[in-house]
Amino acid sequence: MLSRVADSLYWMSRYLERAEHTVRLLDVNMGLMLDRSGTSAEGRWLRVLEALGNPPDLEWEGDHIQLVRTLTFDDEHPASITACIMSARENARQVRDELSTEQWQRLNRLYHQVTEPNMPGNGNQLEEFLPSVLDGLHLFQGITDTTMTHGEGWQFIQMGRSLERAFATVKLLDIYYHDFFTVSEEAGGNNRYLEWIGLLRCCTAFEAYCRVYTADLSHEWILEFLLLNSDFPHSVRYCIDGLRQALLSVRQSSGRLAADELSRVAGRLQSSLNFAEIREVLEQDTAAYLRGILRQCNQIHDLIYGYYIHYSVHAALSA
Repeated sequence: MLSRVADSLYWMSRYLERAEHTVRLLDVNMGLMLDRSGTSAEGRWLRVLEALGNPPDLEWEGDHIQLVRTLTFDDEHPASITACIMSARENARQVRDELSTEQWQRLNRLYHQVTEPNMPGNGNQLEEFLPSVLDGLHLFQGITDTTMTHGEGWQFIQMGRSLERAFATVKLLDIYYHDFFTVSEEAGGNNRYLEWIGLLRCCTAFEAYCRVYTADLSHEWILEFLLLNSDFPHSVRYCIDGLRQALLSVRQSSGRLAADELSRVAGRLQSSLNFAEIREVLEQDTAAYLRGILRQCNQIHDLIYGYYIHYSVHAALSA
C-alpha cells in the first residue's frame, strides 16, 4: 500500500473518532447543565476545553450555548466537529478508490449535514442535532466494517480509531482524576457522584459499568473499568489490544518486518495494561501513570509515521 494512502486512511479514522468524542463531550455536558448541582458551569466547560487540548483562540466566556455552537460548526477551529468531519472527508476524497461506495456516500451525507446553511440556533435544537451527528458517525463505522475488505487499508483505519480513542479516554481520566478522584467523599458529595456519571457517559460506559459493578460508583472501579477492562470497546486496554493487532497484521502483510521498535513500544504498553491490577495503579503516582500512557501513545504515532508513512528509501530497501 502506498504511504499516502495509508496516511489518508489513518487520519480519516482519527478525525472521525475525534469528532465522535467531541459530540459526546458536548452532548453530555449540555445535559449536566440541567442539573442544579454545586459544580460551576465554568469549571465544567473548562474541563471540556482541556479534554479537547485547550484549542487556541477558544476561551470560555460564560455562554455555554455559544461555546457549543463554536465547537460544533466553526470550521476555523480545528477542534470543532465540522472541521474534523471536513478533514476526514478530504482525506477520504484523496483515496476514494480505496473506499466502498456506501462509505463515501455516508461520509458525504455527514459532511453536508454539518455544513448546511440553516444550522440549529438554540440549546434545544443543538440537543437534537448532536445525537443525529453521532448516529451518522456510528453508521459510517458500521458501514466500514461491513463493506470494506479487512486488508491493509482497513487495518490502518483500525490503528487510527484505536489510538485516538485510547488517547481521548486517558486524557479524560487524567482530568477527572485530579478534580474528582482525589477529593474525600465529604468534600465531593453529590457533585462528585454526578460528575462520575458524566465521565462514564462521555465514554459511552455508564450502562456497561453498571452491568459489571452495579450502580455503586467508586473512583477505583471507574478507573479500573475505563483503564483495564478487556471487553469494553472504549477502555484503554481494549483500544491498545486492537491497535496492537492492527500493527501486527500490517507488519505481516506489508513485509515491513524490520518495524522492531514500533512492535516493542506497542507490545510493552499492551503488556503493562493486560497484566496491571488497579491496586498497583493506585499505589503509585496515578496521574504520572496516566500521562505516561499518553506519552507512549504519542510515541507509537511517531513510530507509525516513521515506519509506514515518512520512511526513508534506505529503510524501505532494508525491510
